[in-house]
Amino acid sequence: MSIAVKASRTQTWLESLGDWSWPGTAGAAAEILPPSWVPAFPPRVEPVAAASGTWQPRRTLPRRLRLGGLMGALAALGATIALNGPAGLQRLVGYPPGSSGAVALDARASGFPGPLPALTSLSSDEAGSSIDTASYPSLALHGTGQFYVYLPPGFASTTLRYPVIYLLHGNSQLATAYLQVGIQGDLDRLIAAHRTPPLIAVMIQGGPGSNNWRNWGGRNYESYILEVQELVDRMLPTIATRDARAVAGLSMGGYGAMNVAVRNPYRFGVVESWLGFFNGLEGPLLADRPVFSRLGLHAFVYGAESDHIADPWVNAPFAAELRAAGASAASAVYPGTHSLETIEAHLESQLAFAGHLLADSPPAPARAAPAHAPVRPHAGRAPAHGVLR
Repeated sequence: MSIAVKASRTQTWLESLGDWSWPGTAGAAAEILPPSWVPAFPPRVEPVAAASGTWQPRRTLPRRLRLGGLMGALAALGATIALNGPAGLQRLVGYPPGSSGAVALDARASGFPGPLPALTSLSSDEAGSSIDTASYPSLALHGTGQFYVYLPPGFASTTLRYPVIYLLHGNSQLATAYLQVGIQGDLDRLIAAHRTPPLIAVMIQGGPGSNNWRNWGGRNYESYILEVQELVDRMLPTIATRDARAVAGLSMGGYGAMNVAVRNPYRFGVVESWLGFFNGLEGPLLADRPVFSRLGLHAFVYGAESDHIADPWVNAPFAAELRAAGASAASAVYPGTHSLETIEAHLESQLAFAGHLLADSPPAPARAAPAHAPVRPHAGRAPAHGVLR
């Protein structure tokens, strides 16, 4: 039985602006169209071109928040270097020593304490894919971390390694919002049609409120994303390379996806922001231009024409900034509002965008199951209706 229940066509969710303000429409840039293999339905709404191609935020975080985040990052960085040295920092954060913009994880994250968490199967569908979940004591959150995993058809009977897409939800949502809008069926169809390679999708459960998936206020949500990525690479047969990892998110999660990709340029080769925003990212983007110029980055950002929460016209200018930094970036403004309905309408296209690029990641040889392979009990699984609420 599948738990991939479609969202209500009238369901709408909004976000608190928190400490953020949306950039103005001045300086909107002409849009670079997506590749031809990204479906064009529903119809696109083109942004208005303007003389300037630069993107400027109206304001950044208050000074006290910037100082607090800096002190927390310095403390975590010191602990990492003290325990593991520069090599440990590179292994944990994905940065070579001396590179800019790194957000340090707790030094123990790479050598996760205790046994790896067990994956519990929640459902499977007729195509043969399954949805599993796992929870664990998160060092980044100082509490419980949880994520849901889409495992492709044939996963249980193969020794292949898989690329991974990490998905971040919006404000006051559950990670299962992606199941509501039908991600399991979309991936099943894309894989069956060979539009994407068989891949693993990890839906990370964040906390309540406008944490924006950043390190702030004692809850290190950016480090949490990296922690889950490290953990998944140990638990599952992944292709553990930058080019085989994508990160995407909706609204607050769209900011979080872009934030973690820009600040950790050695982690993810593909990033997508859906109905998101980009405040405060111009500094890290500028600092890591040498990395993106050398390694590249594939990005897609889109907004909704009638979105009164996240300004849709910042997408093209920010995509232009990404291209100036060495990335390959496309943007779009689609009809719709700041809602799951808009996400649902374009989810398959955006998964195809990431999957097409992940298909080009270097192949990895088959490998044996980890010595401490997670148990996936099927007896006593949670009922389908107990997952979404």
